[in-house]
Amino acid sequence: MAFRVDLSVQVEDALKKLPAEGHRDVMEVIAAALARRGAWPAPGGWDGAVQQGRRAWVAYVAYGDGIEVYEVGWTG
Repeated sequence: MAFRVDLSVQVEDALKKLPAEGHRDVMEVIAAALARRGAWPAPGGWDGAVQQGRRAWVAYVAYGDGIEVYEVGWTG
C-alpha cells in the first residue's frame, strides 16, 4: 500500500534553505517516519509525533493514508 507525505509550507521553505546533506538527512527521517506506521499518532487527531534521525528530526501528524510533516530540524 502506498502512503502520501504532505509537507507544510514552513517545511518546504526550510528544505530549500538546507544544504544538500541536510536535505538528504531530513528526507531520510521523513522516509523512516512513513515506514513506521505503527508509531503514527491516531489519524485525524490533534496528536503529533516526532521521528529522530542521526542529525535531523521531523514532527508530523497522521491521516488514514499518510502523514503531514509540519516541522523539521537539522543539527548540521
